[in-house]
Amino acid sequence: MKYLTSEAALLKLQSYCAYQERCHQEVQRRLADLGVYGDKADAIIAQLITDNFLNEERFAIAFARGKYRMKTWGKIRIRIELKQRQVSEYCIRKAIEEVDKEGHYEESLRALLIAKSPDYVGRPQQLANIALRKGFESELVWQTLKEISNDL
Repeated sequence: MKYLTSEAALLKLQSYCAYQERCHQEVQRRLADLGVYGDKADAIIAQLITDNFLNEERFAIAFARGKYRMKTWGKIRIRIELKQRQVSEYCIRKAIEEVDKEGHYEESLRALLIAKSPDYVGRPQQLANIALRKGFESELVWQTLKEISNDL
């Protein structure tokens, strides 16, 4: 492997972070892939934070919004995925607050269940399992299932 200077590694990481929001874990993994470790890696991460290329709160909010809008993930799944990425509890709370601000949380669950219901007629447990795997709260799933069963 070719030796990489701190400046070259910083430039690579700046473009890596500018492309999309990244968490600290992804940046550390990328640095390791580039062969940058220890104090050198820490200094690059500190510089990325200083230059606002790396921001954990911004990452958590963007991640939560994206997964909620595009994949219809619930709050539980978003929280678990952010924890796996070693995001701080404060940033996770901020991200979940953003999902709440988006509104339409119950409507998203309702739309998901209605869209899947023709495939699971007479099998409410399997339908509920879909929503539970997506990270919606159990009580909310069953309440919504009860409501839509009257509409179907």
